[in-house]
Amino acid sequence: MRAFADDGLEIVMVRAFNHTGPRQPPSFVAPSMARQIALIERGLAAPAIRVGNLDARRDFTDVRDVVRAYVALMKLGQPGEIYNVGSGVARSIQSLLDALLSRSRVHVRVELDAERLRPTETSSVVADTSRLRNRTGWEPRITYDSMLDSLLAFWRGEVGAQT
Repeated sequence: MRAFADDGLEIVMVRAFNHTGPRQPPSFVAPSMARQIALIERGLAAPAIRVGNLDARRDFTDVRDVVRAYVALMKLGQPGEIYNVGSGVARSIQSLLDALLSRSRVHVRVELDAERLRPTETSSVVADTSRLRNRTGWEPRITYDSMLDSLLAFWRGEVGAQT
């Protein structure tokens, strides 16, 4: 905000909430789960997915929709304004896991991994995207289900290419 105020730079600021999709590294929760499922399906890992806190609620958006929001803001964003980019829907990590497991081709056990727990964690994070929508008309186009299908397909391809 200082660069805008002090230097007069035309900066549009963005708060991107959780986003995911193909090519996101497995250090993030959704690709971690998708990768583990792909490894299990190929017989390269024991049939147990390791997870952290499943109660946390996050706002997930497909990365391709996030990029579309950035482009819209480059064209229509008001310098000095801050725009939230997200779906506007908070979903539990449990529901994310359940949705991915429902796509699995094999039975998978769920195991809590203490290493994946954070000492402090916000219980729910959801974007208010009204400023973004009002300014640009942007809204997510890729459904949650399509996002998860793409993510799991990517990791199945990655794991298959490694064998």
